[in-house]
Amino acid sequence: MQEGRSTSSKSKPSPPDPFSAAIRLLARRSYSVAGLRQALERKFGEDAPIDAVLARLRQLGYLDDRKFASQFASSLARNRTYGRHRVKHELKAKLVDHRYIDDALDQAYDEVNEQQLLEKALERKLRSIRPPVTTRKVSSLCHSLMRQGFPFEAIMKAVRARPELRHPAGDMDSPDS
Repeated sequence: MQEGRSTSSKSKPSPPDPFSAAIRLLARRSYSVAGLRQALERKFGEDAPIDAVLARLRQLGYLDDRKFASQFASSLARNRTYGRHRVKHELKAKLVDHRYIDDALDQAYDEVNEQQLLEKALERKLRSIRPPVTTRKVSSLCHSLMRQGFPFEAIMKAVRARPELRHPAGDMDSPDS
């Protein structure tokens, strides 16, 4: 035993408190209201006073779906080069209140141009395509960009504008052609 430390000063940990747990969760990352409710219910069960905890966190300004949706959408659009459809899907997956999703998307895509994001994503994907360019490779590229949330029409327009993606067999009308 080291000097200066007393074993009698150790206290038993207090029972878990939903408010303290919520603060610890929010310190690690942001949550939507429903997302935090779900995390707290998993930890404490549905009988815990979670509604009161959420109300207190909203009152303190630590929990705000509108702000969360706006920041999350903006971050995904700028940093992950996701299109509007993918960001909307991600916001729904984070259990953001549906009333705030469209406003968050509008704000995020006012800050960044979706067409420029598509061009950036296309440029990045083109670096991985090795010649010769086949219809299958172009189709795979288009499907990949669709999974990133860009509209099919915009993808096809961007792909057709790239001379290196023109296949000698003819024009592409769908990603499966």
